[in-house]
Amino acid sequence: MIELTPIFDSKSGKALYIQLAEYIKKEILAGRINTNEKLPSKRKLSEYLGVSLNTIQAAYDQLCAEGYVESQPRKGLFVASIEHEVFMQRPLEKQGPITKIKEVKIKIDFNSGKVDLDHFPYAIWRKLTIQSLYEDQVELFYIGNPQGEENLREQIAAHLYASRGVRCSAEQIVIGAGTQSLIGLLSMIIGNEFTYALENPGFHRARIALQDLGIRTIPILLDEDGIDINLLKMSDAHVVYVTPSHQFPKGMLMPISRRMDLLKWAEEKNAYIIEDDYDGEYRYKGKPIPALQGLSVNENVIYLGTFSKSLIPSIRISYMVLPTPLLKKYHEHFIIYKQTVSRLHQETLYRFMKEGYWQTHLNKMRTLYRKKQAALMLAITQYLGGNVTVIGEKSGLHIVLEVKNNMAEVELIERAMAVGVKVYPLSVYYYGETEYTGSRVLIGFGGLTESEISSGIKLLKEAWRL
Repeated sequence: MIELTPIFDSKSGKALYIQLAEYIKKEILAGRINTNEKLPSKRKLSEYLGVSLNTIQAAYDQLCAEGYVESQPRKGLFVASIEHEVFMQRPLEKQGPITKIKEVKIKIDFNSGKVDLDHFPYAIWRKLTIQSLYEDQVELFYIGNPQGEENLREQIAAHLYASRGVRCSAEQIVIGAGTQSLIGLLSMIIGNEFTYALENPGFHRARIALQDLGIRTIPILLDEDGIDINLLKMSDAHVVYVTPSHQFPKGMLMPISRRMDLLKWAEEKNAYIIEDDYDGEYRYKGKPIPALQGLSVNENVIYLGTFSKSLIPSIRISYMVLPTPLLKKYHEHFIIYKQTVSRLHQETLYRFMKEGYWQTHLNKMRTLYRKKQAALMLAITQYLGGNVTVIGEKSGLHIVLEVKNNMAEVELIERAMAVGVKVYPLSVYYYGETEYTGSRVLIGFGGLTESEISSGIKLLKEAWRL
């Protein structure tokens, strides 16, 4: 697959799609992209460059119209055959602002997906893993329960009730290797004939998983309280995916009034709410908010949770809580799908929870992340001051930073990269007709030390000339 690495000039006056199309044309004419090579998919290029799908689509449409690329049904876009000699007889134009990105050593990576690994209790986890192998031995090498190990599901059910107000039994829980895996299974249980409403902006991996399964999705914009309930009511959706405890990526908390409105919508329409509580364990102001699932009396809510943020991502243990009607469908038609999580990891996590290590670790991480969040807010106040607005700082492991210097998102990211700091685009989480043009970036802090957080923010002040 070819690599496209343009740099966009926000001061050129040209639309982004025109700049991208011109860059690709020059690469083709220079022979750096060969005839019959396949262009990256719109989705992958959109995520890589941090621009909207609409921008990529417009650029590709322009290239098709001018004959530089050809669309092959169900295969993608390929570079057309062009007589390069005609163009090589005159010198190529200078690339201008669109050039190859120079490789820069990353000093500080504000990645929202990273967690603190230095404080993970490796010795305890190793001890419990060895115990699991020693005591169970051969049994663990057989295929286990499709829903996951019952003893682990019992521990999860007890924890969810105590910490999040989720009312369920172990029988209702299905364990899976990550949220995307469970969303795929869940969509089959619910049925792919329904339209799914998604927060816009929202968690793009959930959206992509659904779209790749052929499910129709529609974007619903947010207001200050989360998903816009009036827009949802006007849609034809029968399933809605939300992150009410810490909206991803904007970070707002859905208040009780909006939660009740959402539950009422589901009841009146006989619809389902998928509640993704991906980092509900971490809240820095006030007490944790009870889950939507615990407020529902009509079994309209599917609760999703994960250990990726609270333990380590590579363990790949997530879970969903199915309401009774969907649990019945699961047992009738989908129990044939085997469990995707290692039985050894499940057994180790069961012991980790049962022996009290989980709660101890969780309490320690809450304190640690609270200190990191405080260090982040202090550094922002100290170095960036009134030149920025912080969004979504009350919980979770990331914030959104709005910069008041009129720089486009892509320029903010490039300038940060030039001083060795990696921040992330917000635009990749928008889709549909919405074209993101703001000056906001995503900043995660879970995987950094307090010193690194402070140094990174100080470098951003230099990069953005604030």
